[in-house]
Amino acid sequence: MFNAEKIKNDCVQWIRDFFEENGKGCNAVVGISGGKDSSIVAALCVEALGRDRVIGVLMPNGEQADIDKAQLLVDTLGIKYFIINIKDAVDGVLNQLPFEVTEQARQNLPPRIRMSTLYAVSQCHNGRVANTCNLSEDWVGYSTRYGDSVGDFSPCSHLTVDEMKQIGRLLGLPSELVDKVPSDGLCGKTDEDNLGFTYAVLDRYIRTGEIDDADAKARIDYKHKVNLFKLQLMPAFEPEL
Repeated sequence: MFNAEKIKNDCVQWIRDFFEENGKGCNAVVGISGGKDSSIVAALCVEALGRDRVIGVLMPNGEQADIDKAQLLVDTLGIKYFIINIKDAVDGVLNQLPFEVTEQARQNLPPRIRMSTLYAVSQCHNGRVANTCNLSEDWVGYSTRYGDSVGDFSPCSHLTVDEMKQIGRLLGLPSELVDKVPSDGLCGKTDEDNLGFTYAVLDRYIRTGEIDDADAKARIDYKHKVNLFKLQLMPAFEPEL
């Protein structure tokens, strides 16, 4: 049985301990997308550090349909925030590439520029960058390598989508943020449309090993296997000297 209150309190203490050991007095810098994960991570940081030490960064790529949800989050938490539009940076890179750009490269460039932006904000404001991934997404590689998959500390990467939602409700976040249909904001589809299975099915399989759909099991197992490299340190050759 998942004890959301205990896990929430333990996570808050873990964040405090991280900053005590790795940046005493530093600020938490959180990319705010308008989705549940960044909302919950930001709220956990506020509870752990206080709103004066949490900085939100909204990074639309031109127009962002759900920017109002990101605005709702920073207003609800009462945190300092910046709006930094990354469109010029994205277009600048794409326009300079001397070859046809693949769709995958086009979709993954904005998350990588967003992460560079977060680190620029962090280094100007005595910060540590929060990773906002959850276990369910990481399990099947639903993140961009060197984009949203990185950060200085990761409060929720061992929590499933369902567990995240339970914690979000405990934190008192608006239901329109906690229960918002997840989307990567890149291709116009929901996460579950892209994955081919629901997070409910995935979460159950992760926690219990139980799954009723053989096709979904095969898809999950394949994605987990081929994306494990995203969760591991970069391989490095070690010469025998």
